[in-house]
Amino acid sequence: MEPETLSPVNYSDVGAIQIINLLFQSLLGADLAGDQIKPVLAARMPEVSRSDSTTLYTYEIREEATWADGSPVTAADVAFTLKVLKAPLLNNERLKPQVEFIRDIQPDEANPRKFTFVCEGYAPEMELMTGDFFILPAYLFDPKGLLNAYKLSELQDDLSKLENKQNLEAFASRFNSADFNRSKELLQGSGGYLVENWVPGQYITLRRKAGWWAKDIDADHLTANPELISFHIIPDNTTALLALKNRQLDVLEKIEAAEFNQLRKDSSFIRDYALYAPNSYEFAYVGLNSRLPKLSDKRTRQAISHLLNVNSMIKVSQQGYASPTVGPVPPTSKSLYNTNLKPVDFNINKAKVLLKAAGWEWSGDGWFKLINGERTQLTLEVNYRAGNTGFENAALIFQQSAAKAGIPVTVQAMEASLFGQKSKAHEFEMFFRSLSGNPFIFNFKPLLHTSFAGIGGLNYTGFGNEMSDKLLDEINAASTPEEKSRLLKKLQEVLYEEAAFISLYYHKDKLAVHRRFDNIKVSGLSPNYDVSSFSLKN
Repeated sequence: MEPETLSPVNYSDVGAIQIINLLFQSLLGADLAGDQIKPVLAARMPEVSRSDSTTLYTYEIREEATWADGSPVTAADVAFTLKVLKAPLLNNERLKPQVEFIRDIQPDEANPRKFTFVCEGYAPEMELMTGDFFILPAYLFDPKGLLNAYKLSELQDDLSKLENKQNLEAFASRFNSADFNRSKELLQGSGGYLVENWVPGQYITLRRKAGWWAKDIDADHLTANPELISFHIIPDNTTALLALKNRQLDVLEKIEAAEFNQLRKDSSFIRDYALYAPNSYEFAYVGLNSRLPKLSDKRTRQAISHLLNVNSMIKVSQQGYASPTVGPVPPTSKSLYNTNLKPVDFNINKAKVLLKAAGWEWSGDGWFKLINGERTQLTLEVNYRAGNTGFENAALIFQQSAAKAGIPVTVQAMEASLFGQKSKAHEFEMFFRSLSGNPFIFNFKPLLHTSFAGIGGLNYTGFGNEMSDKLLDEINAASTPEEKSRLLKKLQEVLYEEAAFISLYYHKDKLAVHRRFDNIKVSGLSPNYDVSSFSLKN
């Protein structure tokens, strides 16, 4: 699948993060060899100093770290990145909530590579969050210095207090443009690779930098072994699988479960390829547009949740390579997962009872309700990304179940960019979608807070109210693991009750890697494998 963008700020899909990881780097990052957090651009883990209401995190950037033009990565680049992540008008909705607790940055006057984050409050995962965003080169992203006029503390959502608002508007116009997010001249970070070619609909190739700064550093997680990496853009799983079987691909991930099982039985294929199925942190969910009058009553949405035959979906579309979940917390995170809840049972009779409670009346040919003075039938259009056979099967299973309850359902596959546009514009009724997470940070604010429920925001379903917003803020500010656990379990209860954001299952990733490679790092963490570490066997 072709990435919508390679912007390190507003990427939205797994395919993009795989490539961005090779171009840009963060202060800290996960080593997929053991799923451990290690220093990347940072020379070491930060020094932490706590007071009553403030926590200080002091970092020093590796002295070897440089940009593509050979200039050093400095604290000024980190400060610039934070401005980009916090500023209004910019397409930064995905990462903005992650850094809102960082109130200021204090550079070290004696060392341009050293700085301190001034953070509000304290939470155990703040250490990772202070280092878990890609650092941007100010010289490329803002050559005119348009953001230099602003202090970090000034860049809030209220534009009325800014004296140089026109500078920010000019920067936003350039930064938000489609060309900016796809330009190989601009998308140059401190990582080991540069974009060599991007031919839309065909391929994206990356070439290793000559003399990359980390090539002689003794750190197994800082690698750039392949000289050339070519990502083939293949629109559907069937074509991708055929290319793999024809030995035209070295790696293929997200293989559909049925095909994965067939590959395991193919002795010729197994001689050439190794197959992996790690537990992933990616989960499937259903989104219901709660803004629509016919879906505004939670009992209607609850009824729909009882028509989602999750066990059948796992069996048919995932071939058992998945586990049902009660919310967006993986069952493997035992201290955070709400075991008091049980996955919603498939129950047509219970769905009918809930529809009646929500005011729907059965008239022999469907469910009807008077909405805004008009007699309205309960019908549903279900969307999913074209080429995803797992969601295609899940949507068809739901269609059959809903038909038994008297609800007509149309199923609509959509090309990826149109699917994204429709979701952001709230032009949908119901969709199947997947999201990737990790076991280190559980920040659901961009997905569920009402401040992100406007057009273009990531809260597609319109979920939320003052109580749930407060809960999301408290989760991000929790100062102990016990408090974090209690609040996350409460969030799972609220989502379960409201049934607008309906979590279905966490699945195993399924990938094949050619056996000619050594030093393979496979993980449940996105992007599931580190292609930069691959080396050829002797």
